[in-house]
Amino acid sequence: MNGPAIRVKTASPVPPYEQIRTQLATLIATGRLHEGERLPTVRQLAADLGLAAATVARAYRELEAASLVRTRRGAGTRVAPLTAPTHTPDPTELAELALRFVAEARSPGADRETVERAVRDALDE
Repeated sequence: MNGPAIRVKTASPVPPYEQIRTQLATLIATGRLHEGERLPTVRQLAADLGLAAATVARAYRELEAASLVRTRRGAGTRVAPLTAPTHTPDPTELAELALRFVAEARSPGADRETVERAVRDALDE
């Protein structure tokens, strides 16, 4: 993965593993990480971010459970082929995602208008 960097804000109310999971899921969903692209090893990403390997491993496990990545011994963790959604998103899950996004977006001081503009821009991509 030579693309965009993953950043973790330790002062954020969002747990570090969730920040990693969300950022990687977004990079995959938007095509910035391509099918078959190899992610850093758990140890490497943990060292780069100054986190425990277990934190990164949890993020990778959750990405694998969501079928966004595949991990194979000797081949590492790679971006899985994207598949079309097979179910309608759960409104409760969407609300939780929105709350986490808003908390993360406001942590550096973004106001409501800036957050809304960022969401509109992301939806328009």
